[in-house]
Amino acid sequence: AALVRAIRRHCVATGLLLLMSLSARAQDDSAHGFELTPFGGYRFGGSFDVAESTDSYELQDGSSFGLILNWQHTGETKWEILYSRQQTEAEYVGAANNDPVVDVDLHSLQLGGMYLFEGNTVQPYLAATVGGTHASARSSGSKSDTFFSGSIGAGVLVGTGSRFGLRLEARAHGTLARSNTNLFCQTGPDANVCAFRAEGDLISQVETFAGVVFRF
Repeated sequence: AALVRAIRRHCVATGLLLLMSLSARAQDDSAHGFELTPFGGYRFGGSFDVAESTDSYELQDGSSFGLILNWQHTGETKWEILYSRQQTEAEYVGAANNDPVVDVDLHSLQLGGMYLFEGNTVQPYLAATVGGTHASARSSGSKSDTFFSGSIGAGVLVGTGSRFGLRLEARAHGTLARSNTNLFCQTGPDANVCAFRAEGDLISQVETFAGVVFRF
């Protein structure tokens, strides 16, 4: 009986030590694991110039959504992969009698990182990414194309010490357009225009979004 009690005490002590070890391991993994943030937002601005003209296509403000993957780099920095999409319309602003509207899809995939400032429940940060933006237009004669793009953002993380949190951010997007692309074309009896852009033309947009952070 004494031997059985000793074995039981040894098993309990071993179990407690194992639980403590797993708990510490889980906390360490949580601090240096991955974060997945699906988000929804609203994007403003953006225009494409029409070749040899003062006319342009103006992107309409509209909703956006996407996904962000983060993982730890140092105590204050994290790597970041950003995917975002905006479905919007480009309205032709020019001398045509009937201003055409073209449906546009913008897909951005970028890699960068974020710098975290001190904070407990609420933690401010800065983020920056570079990559590409694929633009496609659904109209007669239009083509799709991919351009170099980048973004910079500022925001706050709410609930940084738990498995779930909230990410609130404002982000500026810049896309470097190039010539030789019939990206936005509209043909018909009232309009026959294409948006060719000058080399190095910067298309600027601003986005605000909120997302739920899942940590694992």
